[in-house]
Amino acid sequence: MKPDQQATAEGALFTDFYQLTMAQLYYREGLHQLPARFDYFFRNYPDYGSHQAGYCLTAGLDWLLNYLERYRFRDEDLAYLRSATDSRGQRLFAEDFLRYLKEVSFEVLTIRAVPEGRVVHAGAPIAVVEGPLLIAQLLETALLNHLNYPTLIATKASRVKQSAQGGVVIDFGMRRGQERGVNAGARAALIGGVDYSSNTGLSCLLGLPPKGTHAHSLVQTFMALGLGELAAFRAYAALYPDDCLLLVDTVDTLASGLPNALIVFEELRRQGHEPIGVRLDSGDRAFLSIQAAKMLDEAGFAQARIVLSGNLEEFAIWQITTQIESDAPAYGLDPQALIRRLSYGVGTQLMVSGGAAALDGVYKLVAVYERGEWRPAIKLTESPAKTINPGNKALWRLYDRRGKATADLVTLLDEDPRELARLTLRHPVEANTYRNLARAELSGLEPLLREVFVQGRRAPPASITELRSRAEADLARLDAGVKRLINPHIYHVSLSERLWGLKQQLIAEARGLRPA
Repeated sequence: MKPDQQATAEGALFTDFYQLTMAQLYYREGLHQLPARFDYFFRNYPDYGSHQAGYCLTAGLDWLLNYLERYRFRDEDLAYLRSATDSRGQRLFAEDFLRYLKEVSFEVLTIRAVPEGRVVHAGAPIAVVEGPLLIAQLLETALLNHLNYPTLIATKASRVKQSAQGGVVIDFGMRRGQERGVNAGARAALIGGVDYSSNTGLSCLLGLPPKGTHAHSLVQTFMALGLGELAAFRAYAALYPDDCLLLVDTVDTLASGLPNALIVFEELRRQGHEPIGVRLDSGDRAFLSIQAAKMLDEAGFAQARIVLSGNLEEFAIWQITTQIESDAPAYGLDPQALIRRLSYGVGTQLMVSGGAAALDGVYKLVAVYERGEWRPAIKLTESPAKTINPGNKALWRLYDRRGKATADLVTLLDEDPRELARLTLRHPVEANTYRNLARAELSGLEPLLREVFVQGRRAPPASITELRSRAEADLARLDAGVKRLINPHIYHVSLSERLWGLKQQLIAEARGLRPA
């Protein structure tokens, strides 16, 4: 794609077409300047089939803010819209509307959001957008695109890192991901806890060293030339003597790959170098890890790493570590020491969020400003769980006496639950499900939404190190049951009493009923 083509595809026209047709309607009806608020949230945690997430990690905000800063309709974009026609061949967009679009900028928006790297939960507002209705509406597609996928991948990465029990995790997903979306995916994976990525350009951008070993094709080439696996290993070791990590399963892991690797490792040591280790990409990786550790230890390479790869994800890693805990003692090995020795190259299942390919994040109108006051907006559906929480809101995290997060509370914007001696936490849907909580039972209440974009000025970006630290701090304050890989404990996102009452009032009015 040429640079001008990329500017078209990824600039102001990077949106669903209906956003533009709605924008013209708002303009024609004189509603385009009406102040409005939209909430971004997701309805459900990722469900991977055999296991489920009980939390998410937010990611993608920094790149969204970058997009906001450069958003403009170019002459080429307007020329394309000028050529659009309806089903009768008439121009779809009027010239006065296109002149208006020429001046449109996201700089008039104010965005409050949960910062990147924080734990977030289903049903809670993660971002709140305020500004003129037309412009805030135009943001919908780009916002969802920039936040949904990275949040999904950061969450997957967090679970993979948790399963690794302190082992190094490397993102190998570039070749299987969604074209250049893998850049956003790799960044999100690093936020979520992955230590390194094989994505060289993205690693360069973030100031991290890229990681990788070699492919089976290297060994295959030497074999096809009649030189053999050992010659391939020797050539690699000669070129990278201090970074020698050999893929040992091209021929036969235990009968060929590991013995040949040990020959090369001994040669390296005689030359004053220490090998990094070996990689296992196929087979029963728990069993092979035990056998590799035993062979490496007996040869005097007890510090060598064992890197596992090949269609791994959090549940597979959990199964591997569980098998090692059970079987390693029979071979005279300390299972925990072996588990700490493992590293993981996680590719496809991480980058495509295997089992849960999309986050159902949505962007909904919650209020408009008319005649000197904010008017809350409601959307009803046949499913009560999809009825939005209306109005201008704030989001609070409640910490119990242990310092653990016990609930997220959604309130109206002018509420401050820190001032109350007693809180009522309402279920968002079920009228008879609520919890009364004395303020004295809490160690703290934290407001989660922060101003990240105001009048064209964005919050300064955080480094990957800072984002990881945020994630680690939040995860440390999350109960183990919520982080459980299978059937996690439900973390409650509740409504304040006032917000619950407003929601019920609007539901009744929308149905033509009077509130009880």
